[in-house]
Amino acid sequence: MRRAGDVFGRRGGHRLSWGLRGLLKRLSVAVIVLLICSISLFTTFKGNRPVIRSENQIGIDDLWATAASGGWRPSSAPRSDWPPPPNESNGYLCVRCNGGLNQQRTAICNAVLAARIMNATLVLPELDANAYWHDNSGFRGIYDVEHFVKSLRYDVQIVESLPEIHTNGKTKKMKAYQLRPPRDAPVSWYTTVALENMKEHGAIYLTPFSHRLEEEIDNPEYQRLRCRVNYHALRFKPQIMKLSNTIVSKLRSQGHFMSIHLRFEMDMLSFAGCFDIFTPAEQKILKKYRKENFAEKKLVYNERRAIGKCPLTPEEVGLILRAMGFDNSTRIFLAAVGPASELAENTRGPLGSAVDYMVCLLSDIFLPTYDGPSNFANNVMGHRLYYGFRTTIQPDRKALAPIFINREKGQTADFEEAVRRVMFNTKFGGPHKRVRPESFYTNSWPECFCQMSPKNPADKCPPENVVEVLSSRFQSEETDELEGMKSSNWTDS
Repeated sequence: MRRAGDVFGRRGGHRLSWGLRGLLKRLSVAVIVLLICSISLFTTFKGNRPVIRSENQIGIDDLWATAASGGWRPSSAPRSDWPPPPNESNGYLCVRCNGGLNQQRTAICNAVLAARIMNATLVLPELDANAYWHDNSGFRGIYDVEHFVKSLRYDVQIVESLPEIHTNGKTKKMKAYQLRPPRDAPVSWYTTVALENMKEHGAIYLTPFSHRLEEEIDNPEYQRLRCRVNYHALRFKPQIMKLSNTIVSKLRSQGHFMSIHLRFEMDMLSFAGCFDIFTPAEQKILKKYRKENFAEKKLVYNERRAIGKCPLTPEEVGLILRAMGFDNSTRIFLAAVGPASELAENTRGPLGSAVDYMVCLLSDIFLPTYDGPSNFANNVMGHRLYYGFRTTIQPDRKALAPIFINREKGQTADFEEAVRRVMFNTKFGGPHKRVRPESFYTNSWPECFCQMSPKNPADKCPPENVVEVLSSRFQSEETDELEGMKSSNWTDS
């Protein structure tokens, strides 16, 4: 196996230092070189030898299509009584969504649901500035605000900022009372602690707001609201969508293409403790990064790798693709490895992450190499499931580990067949039961899906005119409110 450090030390064309950014650049170069070389090299060695599969295995041509739906289709519309938000709320909810773009995305979904639970008016969520990119795009710099507000008008009231208040002849902006929510706080925390403070102070500010509302809630309508936010209301700004579609069109101009999220990056390698494949100098950088950013813990590389806790290397990804039957004619989009020079100005920081997200969402096949604490991979997989069961190839790293370890020891007999047995034993993005630690944001089935001819009445698709029904109820509530105000004014006079 080729050592990653050998690639890092021999690449030119950029100013390479032993600092963090220098290592990040070399990681990007190594990812591209090793992946391409692995597919090309093994295609050359194997020639035109056919791939052998058992009868129950799916073919490569099938993978380019969507996974079997089993009669299910996405649907996050309400299926039971879902009244529109009243004109008068209990107060204002402000949140600070910390973390990267995809962690913030789940926090936004949770913020909308928290506002609904408390009958609160949601102030447009605050997005943490990215420390590495020094980016402060904010919600309006990433998402289409007008679309967001309009899409959720039947669910919550949303305003851009806290209102001004007038006291003693002076005008000043309302100040929110700051609270720190517990991690994975239950719904009961919002209906008691948070709501009581909101009623007392008029507005509350929840910070930080990453993973601050429990995922598994025994209320399908609440879960469907999360899906409406995530897959309908949160739409990137037009320029991000345009650039993403341009990239997808170019990739698809010659046929199908695959997107790969190679989580072979500084933070994940440090978090996982997978250091041994690097040079001593590079190990020193990774260990320093881990010490500065993660809790101290004894990590043994061989033990971590054996249980599937290490991200797949670019070479291993190439070997997997070759074993499955892909060759060097396969078009591949590598997410999060650095943009091409002509796109660099448009795809830095959160904007680049947004473009990566859209291209991976729209690709024919998506292959995440590390789905542990990876918000990007988990969110994309969940969105692709909702988007029509688009094919996802999800490697079982624990099952693959002994196969790769044996190969490195020289035991190469039946290597590809062993890899195929593991890789073709998957749902490929079809509907399946959510089992912990799988996240709701990775798999929203069955809450956000329905069937036209269900065995269970609870799975029946709502009527096609559900939006019109909600709109009618919304207008009816507004009319009743106006009539009540007129009646009150007439009585007062």
